[in-house]
Amino acid sequence: MARTTRERVISFINNRWLVFVVAMWIQSCAGIGYLFGSISPVIKSSLNYNQKQLSRLGVAKDLGDSVGFIAASLSEFLPLWAALLVGSLQNLVGYGWVWLIVTGRAPLLPLWAMCILIFVGNNGETYFNTATLVSGVQNFPKSRGPVVGILKGFAGLGGAILSQVYTMIHSSDRASLIFMVAVAPSVVVIPLMFFIRPVGGHRQIRSSDATSFTIIYSVCILLAAYLMAVMLVEDFIDLSHSIITAFTIVLFAILLVPIFIPIATSCFTASTDPCDTLEEPLVVGDQQGQDPGQSTPDRGPELILSEVEDEKPKEVDLLPALERHKRIAQLQAKLVQAAAEGAVRVKRRRGPHRGEDFTLTQALVKADFWLIFFSLLLGSGSGLTVIDNLGQMSQSLGYDNTHVFVSMISIWNFLGRIGGGYFSELIVRDYAYPRPVAIAVAQLVMSVGHIFFAYGWPGAMHIGTLLIGLGYGAHWAIVPATASELFGLKKFGALYNFLTLANPAGSLVFSGLIASSIYDREAENQAHGSMFNPDHVLRCQGSICYFLTSLIMSGFCLIAAALSMILVQRTKLVYTNLYGKTRS
Repeated sequence: MARTTRERVISFINNRWLVFVVAMWIQSCAGIGYLFGSISPVIKSSLNYNQKQLSRLGVAKDLGDSVGFIAASLSEFLPLWAALLVGSLQNLVGYGWVWLIVTGRAPLLPLWAMCILIFVGNNGETYFNTATLVSGVQNFPKSRGPVVGILKGFAGLGGAILSQVYTMIHSSDRASLIFMVAVAPSVVVIPLMFFIRPVGGHRQIRSSDATSFTIIYSVCILLAAYLMAVMLVEDFIDLSHSIITAFTIVLFAILLVPIFIPIATSCFTASTDPCDTLEEPLVVGDQQGQDPGQSTPDRGPELILSEVEDEKPKEVDLLPALERHKRIAQLQAKLVQAAAEGAVRVKRRRGPHRGEDFTLTQALVKADFWLIFFSLLLGSGSGLTVIDNLGQMSQSLGYDNTHVFVSMISIWNFLGRIGGGYFSELIVRDYAYPRPVAIAVAQLVMSVGHIFFAYGWPGAMHIGTLLIGLGYGAHWAIVPATASELFGLKKFGALYNFLTLANPAGSLVFSGLIASSIYDREAENQAHGSMFNPDHVLRCQGSICYFLTSLIMSGFCLIAAALSMILVQRTKLVYTNLYGKTRS
């Protein structure tokens, strides 16, 4: 009996679902950057910054969140737990020092040094992302899409979770939120970091896996709905501290529900389950005994396959998927034989075609890659500008509880990532239509959201955060999948990390140059017309503060949607080949 118990404990510790659930909890702390909109007002007032200086801190935060090649490089030779530890320490030092400065416990530093501290603190997120995503992909090689979508979704939801904890603490010191941002990730990550590791997940396939994913998705939706309901109740009703504490306890209970999946699969599944002996095939590179990042020296078959794709009759693309693949295989076999006999010479081409594996250098000379980049810069960049300035935007419209809107946009961001990936998958699987059309829809939704912020209508903050949060989150579920489909998986890490630079680039243009300049100009105009400004801090009141900025960003979202539709037109054949529906 003792031996059976020991085996079950070992099975539980090495269960890939345990690693996944722990990764979800860690990712809940990987969204601290979304709280910048809540901590920026206290930084601005304590350090007497103007909006342009505050926007520079926002850009530094965005750079820290996007520059992930340092974490990726360290993770190649460090164990994943060590990467998590480095990220926790960076977060603690960066934001901890900011808290000491804001509260007067440390001497004031120049703006450039503050930017470095914000960069270092927020860059800790990239270590959390890298470690959890690497373990997730390795443990679930055949379910990478759902795993990545759920983990990235929890990163987007982290701001709302931490905001609810802050509401429960009920501190009168507004700088205490900065302290929580500095300390909370270390409190969560360090005790759990040794669980994040590859555990041979391809050997743990079970017939219950589909049910397990359904449970996880249900928990995600329940969590988002519960947080939204709690935030709305807390916003409109003055609740007692005991009720808020009860709400927070229920929140943690929901977060704990997924742990029953590894418990059930480890303790209540018979060891003779035939599904335990099944294995998921590894990634192509592993199957062939080579590094996924290395190319084979013999490129003859690849060139011949590409030749078939170039020269095959157009009507082949109209055949049902099974018949089309059979015809292409026949053409390839004939071409291989003819090439071997010297009857035909296979052309050598300069680079890969769409849908094949690109290096970053090869992708950088392709128009499709830059269409994705600039569409992401204009669309996602404008959404990030709203997230970074949400505190000032809500204050300008007369709201005091800025963290409520930060929490709401985190929830919609989470649902945008989950929903964007799900619905874009329906588009490509059911209709074989290019996935970027979903990006265009998200950008049109964001354009409408910016209009609500511009005019400041009643309820504009609630509707605006809904539309911007959904659209912004959808970008980060759809763009990675699109990039992998058009440019391959072999160098996906380098391609994805380059595309993420569009986020801080967009924030620099919209927030650092446009929004901050217009805000300060309007605040100065209002200060000249008012004799009452005891703390001498420039503040702008009314929808005029972000009116022009929001209209500009709305227009750029329309341009981004147009770029996405150009990409749709250019890639229709690729998606037909990848996802062509079987016709009867």
